[in-house]
Amino acid sequence: MQPEEQIASREIYDGRIINVRVDDILMRNGNTSVREVVDHANAVVICPIDDKGDVHLVRQYRYAAKQMLLECPAGIVEEGEDPDDCAQRELSEEIGFASRNLRILGGFWSSPGFCTEFMYAYLAKDLVPRRLQADDDEDIQVEKIPLSRIPQLIRLGEIQDAKSIAVLLMATCIFEA
Repeated sequence: MQPEEQIASREIYDGRIINVRVDDILMRNGNTSVREVVDHANAVVICPIDDKGDVHLVRQYRYAAKQMLLECPAGIVEEGEDPDDCAQRELSEEIGFASRNLRILGGFWSSPGFCTEFMYAYLAKDLVPRRLQADDDEDIQVEKIPLSRIPQLIRLGEIQDAKSIAVLLMATCIFEA
């Protein structure tokens, strides 16, 4: 038996990007409890670094945060899409490049206390121009920042997006090793 077993589930919301459900669960100790779950597709986040050592980040307004955020390119893995292909697509849509040297760094759960989203983290080097049409609901500005400045921008709160901080630190560790 798993530590927590679902005994009932109720769908609360069925949306375009997320679904929300409430599950009744049976715990290993015999107690019952309730878990609120946000179902979200898996996603990718990419740290693209050009030949000059600059990281290509995107600045965009995030409605839920009510502010412009500086982030790494990222996006949802479409149904049936391979995460590597998704990473290339997101690079082309968001920063206008593809990578001839795309490397998986690992992955992480974005918020495992309530969300099913798993994020695949990538390092993209050897960037070559390839522009795909941006998503209609995105207004993105690309900014190039030297990799050496990234830790400072995180410390100063210029980069506050968790997925971006995670992949940037993963990439920074590779260059320091």
